[in-house]
Amino acid sequence: MSARTSAERPSTVLGRQLGDELRRLREAAGLSTTDAADVLDCTKGKVSRMENGKVLVRSPDVTALLNAYGVHEPKSHRKLTNLARAANHRRQHGWWNRYGPVLADTYRDYVTLEAIAESLRTFQAQLVPGLLQTEKYVRAVTVASHAWRSADEIDQFVSVRMTRQKRLTDSPPLRLRAVLSEAVLLQQVGGARVMREQLAALADASELSNVTVQVLPFSHGAHASMFGPYLILGFRQETATDVVLADNPTGAVWLEREPEVRRYRELFDAARTGALSCVESRSLIHRRAKEHER
Repeated sequence: MSARTSAERPSTVLGRQLGDELRRLREAAGLSTTDAADVLDCTKGKVSRMENGKVLVRSPDVTALLNAYGVHEPKSHRKLTNLARAANHRRQHGWWNRYGPVLADTYRDYVTLEAIAESLRTFQAQLVPGLLQTEKYVRAVTVASHAWRSADEIDQFVSVRMTRQKRLTDSPPLRLRAVLSEAVLLQQVGGARVMREQLAALADASELSNVTVQVLPFSHGAHASMFGPYLILGFRQETATDVVLADNPTGAVWLEREPEVRRYRELFDAARTGALSCVESRSLIHRRAKEHER
């Protein structure tokens, strides 16, 4: 996924999920957007934007609306206020904000969601997952993309990618499950030395308790994930559902409707089932690394 990729912004995705839940509860209570606006002393247009995930919803507003809708269970209040805080995370001053000029909206939204995600499942057809790339590999990919014109922009994007990798050692760490086409191990990105170092680092990362790496070998033949890379983000918030970012010939798209997300879960499970075991994958990664020494 390139930082310059165009896609529908998730606005955020979690914000839209919060808005959907607030709309459902309002309608179940038999109230209109005008009634909700009276509760918050705002316009009904703002209530509509809140329910569409277009504007920030403060935790006190969530509490006021839930009380007006007759929702008094502490657990329900806790779920939705937590979701509101998570949805508003991208509006806070995250470390990525200082790289604003370098990051397209889609990539910035992705980094924000990755920062609050609990898990990441990804299938990669040609590249090592960003969270597992070495600095030299990142730089080679960034230069090859021709998306950045100056050395300073390239340096900044490399810095963003390397900083993202701290999610794997955070407390609690992001759980990463990756399935890679065998082509990822053979594509010479940055030359033989860069690939040797990258594959060695990939093998080392696969030994982390929160990281799983499997290789889908060429011998497996045709498979349903051949069309391109995708990733599935999962969240701790009980009311938040998984979201998918998938690449296609015209860019990348966010998918959050359950039937679409379910389809990608099935694709990932099929790829994982067809792939080599973690031990076999690590062995193959080491063998391919040695081949880059020739």
